Amino acid sequence: MPEQPANPTPAHNDLDSMLSRKFGKEVANYFSGSPLNRVGFLREDHKFLSQALQHPSTSFLVCNELQPLIDKAEKDKSPKKVGGHLKFIGFDDVKAVVGEDPYAGGEKTMVEQYDSRRYIPQMIFLGIDEKAKDGLEYQSKNLYKGAPYFAVDVTPKEGVKEACEKLIKDLEGRGLAFSQAPGGRVMDIDAQHAAIYAEARALLDWNARNPFCAACGQPTMSVNGGFKRICPPKDSSRPDDRPSCVTRKGISNLCFPRTDPTVIMAVVNSANTHLLLGRQRRWPPHWYSTLAGFAEPAESIEEAVRREVYEESGILVGRVVIHSTQPWPYPANLMIGAIGQAIPEGEKVDLGNDPELDDAKWVPFEEVRESLRVGTSGLGEDAGPEYKEGGLRLPPSTAIANQLMTAVCNGFVGGSAKM
Repeated sequence: MPEQPANPTPAHNDLDSMLSRKFGKEVANYFSGSPLNRVGFLREDHKFLSQALQHPSTSFLVCNELQPLIDKAEKDKSPKKVGGHLKFIGFDDVKAVVGEDPYAGGEKTMVEQYDSRRYIPQMIFLGIDEKAKDGLEYQSKNLYKGAPYFAVDVTPKEGVKEACEKLIKDLEGRGLAFSQAPGGRVMDIDAQHAAIYAEARALLDWNARNPFCAACGQPTMSVNGGFKRICPPKDSSRPDDRPSCVTRKGISNLCFPRTDPTVIMAVVNSANTHLLLGRQRRWPPHWYSTLAGFAEPAESIEEAVRREVYEESGILVGRVVIHSTQPWPYPANLMIGAIGQAIPEGEKVDLGNDPELDDAKWVPFEEVRESLRVGTSGLGEDAGPEYKEGGLRLPPSTAIANQLMTAVCNGFVGGSAKM
C-alpha cells in the first residue's frame, strides 16, 4: 500500500483566537494550503507579467495533457514514496514555446491584434512565493516581493508542436517525465505542491474547455494571466469585423473560470453511534465512502445536503454544519464538507429514489475507526498490512471524506473535532 501524503497545515494555526476556542481548529484538506500569494490584482498589469516571466527566480510548471512534470528517476527508485515534489523549470526552457515576451504589447494591443488562426500555448500566472529569497520586487501602489510561478501547457499541437516535442525530449533526457497517475488524478505529491498543481490544472483545463464564446460561437482569447476569456471585436483572420456579441456590452463582457460546488457529508444517526456510508457499483468490493452530490441553483448548502442524502439513501437529515472544504481540480469542483444528523423518524435506508448507489448502510463508529486505521487507500490500491480481507475499505487521508469520517468518529461535538 503506498503511503499517503500529509495534509496541509491551516494558515495561522498556532495563533489563539476566539473562533478556534469556540468552533475548534480549522481543518485544511489536500489541494488547499498553497504557498503562493495569487496577487490577482496584478494579472492585468502586463508590465508586471513581463518582468515576472523573465525573472531569474521564476518557476514554470509545465503540463502535458494536464499531467505535471515530475522526477521520474526519483519515482522509479521509490515507487511507494509520497510527499514527492513537482519539478519546475526556468524561462530559458520554455522560451521557445511561449515566445520572448507574450505580454510585451499590453492586453489592449493583444486584443486588437487577435488572430484566431494562431495557436497560443496556454499560460497561467499562478502567483508569487513571498518567502523566497532574491525574488522579484515590483512597485505598484504597494511594493510586492516574491518568486513568480507560472503554468504552461506544453502539449504538442499546432504551431508549437515541434517546440513542445523538443522540450519534452530534453526534459526526458534529464531524467524527468510527466506524471502517469491512475485516472490522471495526481494525489501523491506533497501538500504545498499539490495546491500549486491544483490551481494550474484547473485553469489550464478551463481555458482548454472554453475555446468558443457561449453567446455568439466565435473563438475566444485568454487574458488576465489566464483567469479570463473574452470575445474580441476583431479577428485578423477575417476580412470583416466579427458579428456583434452581447458579451461585449454592459458588465457581462468576460468569461470567468468555472467552479462547481459539491456537497459531501458525513451523516450520523440520531443516537450519534453510527455513520451513514454508501458505495457505487463501479467501486472495488467492500469500498464505501460518505455521500456526495452537486449543489443546485437557488439552494443553500444545508438544503443540498438534505436533498442529496434523501435522494440517494432515503435518510432525512435535520441539523447540518459545515466542517471544511477541499478544492478538487478534476475538473473544477469545490467540495464543501458537512456533518449532518438524521432525525429519529427518518433513519430507514431506502434506495428506491435514485439508482446511483449500489448500497447504503449505517456503520458503527467503532468499525469506521478501525477501517480508518488499517483499511484506507486510493481506489484500486492495496490496504495496509493489518487489513483483513472482507473488512470495510475507506478513502485515503487526502480525500475530504476521510477527514469528515475522522472528525465524526473521534468526537465531533459542537463543531470541534478531537483529532
